[in-house]
Amino acid sequence: MSRPVLPYHPRSLPRALLFAIALAGAGMVEARAAGGDAPDTVDTENLFGFTEGTDTGKKGEQEIVVDAIGRFSKRRGGPGMSGYGAAEPIVSYQIDPTDEFSIEPGLQFEARDTRNIAGVPNKRLGTFNGGSVELKYQFHTRSDDAPFGIALQAEPLFSRVTPIEGQGADVFSMDTRLMVDARLIPDRLWAGVNLIYDPSVARLKGAGETDRSSNLSLSGTVMARITDTLFLGPELRALRAYDGAFLNRFLGHAVFAGPVLHYQVSKKGFLTVAYATQLIGHDRSQAFADRAFNLTQFARHNLRIRFGIDF
Repeated sequence: MSRPVLPYHPRSLPRALLFAIALAGAGMVEARAAGGDAPDTVDTENLFGFTEGTDTGKKGEQEIVVDAIGRFSKRRGGPGMSGYGAAEPIVSYQIDPTDEFSIEPGLQFEARDTRNIAGVPNKRLGTFNGGSVELKYQFHTRSDDAPFGIALQAEPLFSRVTPIEGQGADVFSMDTRLMVDARLIPDRLWAGVNLIYDPSVARLKGAGETDRSSNLSLSGTVMARITDTLFLGPELRALRAYDGAFLNRFLGHAVFAGPVLHYQVSKKGFLTVAYATQLIGHDRSQAFADRAFNLTQFARHNLRIRFGIDF
C-alpha cells in the first residue's frame, strides 16, 4: 500500500503555526494604532484547550479544578469488535503565594476500556492512579504597553499505570511548558502558544523492565469572545514521540486540530471543552510505516474537559 501524498511536510507545521501567530501579532499592533487599547480583563489561565495560558491567580486566591483528558480509538489488533478508551481525570487544588507564582497539587485517577487493540492488552479498569504538583511562574504579565504574557510551568507526575497500555508500573514524568499568550484585539481576541517537553521513565511491575520515552510538542490556539461569557476558537497541535527520556530516537509524529469552547459559568466558575482529531501522522515502525496515522504513540481522538471554581 502506498503512502498518501501530503500537500506539505509535517515538520513545517510548527513553523507555520508560529508564522500565523506572528501575523496575528501584526494585526494586534494595527488595532492598537487605531486606538483600541482597553485593559485586558480576561484571565487566560483556563481560556484555551490543550494549550494553557500564562496567567496565575492573585496573591491569596485559591481554586479547585477538575481536569479530565480522554483518548479514544487506536488500531485494531485483529478481526472482530475492538475499542480503545482511556481517561485520566485530575482533581487539584491551586494556591497562589504571589501574583506571579502558583502551586497546584493534584490527585490523578484512571479509567479505561480496551479490547482487540494492536500492542495493547485487553483491559477494563477504574483506579486511583497517582499524584502531581504543578508549579507555574509568570515572567511577564500582559499590559496596555505590552499585551503579551510569558510563563514557565513544570508538573512532576507519579502514576501507577502506563498511559497507553494501562499496565501496572511506577511511572515518573515531568510535563514542562514554555507558554506565551497575547491579547490580539482588546476584549475580543486572544492567542496562545505552548512549547512542551515531557520526559517519562516507567518501571514495569513484575517484569522489572524500565521504559524511557519523551514527547516534544508545539500547540497554538486563537480564542474569540462571542458573548460576554462564551469564547470559541480553533486549536492546532504538532507532537513528536521519542524513545529515551532525552529525545534520543525519533519514533513518529502526529498533528491534531479541533475546536475549543470556554464558558464563564459565573464570575468565579468556568468550563472549558476541547476536542482534537489526528489529521496526519507517521509511525516509523515498519509494521505501520505505510499507514496514514500514527496510532501507536497517539490515539485518533482527544477530548479535554476542565472546570473549576476559585475563591
